[in-house]
Amino acid sequence: MNQFKQMFLMHLKMTFREKQAWFWGLFFPVILMVIFMLIFADSDDEFEASVAVVEENPNEFSTAISDQIEVISVLNVDHQLENQSEAEQLIKDQDVTAAIVLPQSEEDSDVLLLVNAEDEQSTTTQVVSGVLSNIVQQMNLQVVGASETYAVDFQTVTTGEHELSYQDFLLTGLIALAVAQGGLFGMIDLVDMRRKGLIKRLRMTPVNMSLFGLSDMMMRLLFSVIQIFVLALIGVFLFNATLHINILGLVVLFIVGALSFNAIGYFISSFSKTTEAYMGVANIFSFLMMFLSGIFFPIEMMPEWLHPVAHVLPLTYFAEGLRDTMVYSIGVESSAVWFHIGVMALWGVVAYIIGSWLYRRNSIVATR
Repeated sequence: MNQFKQMFLMHLKMTFREKQAWFWGLFFPVILMVIFMLIFADSDDEFEASVAVVEENPNEFSTAISDQIEVISVLNVDHQLENQSEAEQLIKDQDVTAAIVLPQSEEDSDVLLLVNAEDEQSTTTQVVSGVLSNIVQQMNLQVVGASETYAVDFQTVTTGEHELSYQDFLLTGLIALAVAQGGLFGMIDLVDMRRKGLIKRLRMTPVNMSLFGLSDMMMRLLFSVIQIFVLALIGVFLFNATLHINILGLVVLFIVGALSFNAIGYFISSFSKTTEAYMGVANIFSFLMMFLSGIFFPIEMMPEWLHPVAHVLPLTYFAEGLRDTMVYSIGVESSAVWFHIGVMALWGVVAYIIGSWLYRRNSIVATR
């Protein structure tokens, strides 16, 4: 126990002396969070598409469609035109999302939708097309004198007691990312110690190398507590995120998650002979998790062939677990929370065991 205490204090002093550790471990995640919050915090605002309406020869049919377009809240009619060529120029200049060319006579049954070829598959174009198709369908029903029999109602069901806004989604995802990166990049000092021969000297003493790695991971756990506290305060007070925390569930999930990512960093340091090699492996793993673990957008929005990859990565389960315990107020009584904890614990235990074995086995000191 005394050996563990002394090594813990050693790692703590080294971290406080390293200004880069404070920047990359605390200030960089804060900067990243502020940037993405400023970009995406308003993504819950009402959707609106700018369109131009072309009515070259007003008639009863075109007027009826134009009136329908005017009352659709998601379609903002910025231009009322009488010439299709003017609408095409507006689209080329990207002044409007789309142009709707109305029929020139009651006998003309075609409603033309003009869009930019580069934006043909965009979400906005698909929404405008869907709205216009619905309007035309209603006009067809009116022409034949039929009434609508079936309708679609929209209702949301939340996993917990509270709904998840995008601010909450992004905040919890960035907290998970910050803690994960703190663990992945925090063990780089071990590589430098091995390069200088300090690890070899430690192995010649009665020091338990497993306790050496564990003490560093526990110190990183303390640092992660500061990370989650600072990021949560910024998200709540600056970006109006709403948190409903289950204390016990969050504590258990956080400890397991932070230790697991520290163990992964410990594992990477065990076979990296230089700091450049360590940063290369850590960066690859970090960027893979950053974009495939549902940090900035839900996994369901990704192509289906990427879903199996996302469901293997530990950050996926850490981010989902944080959303369960920090937003939905779901505790340890939930099997979903324990599943997230179990997957992360498996990653951590395997990484720690292999890393400890490699440290005991290898005594290579890189030549300078």
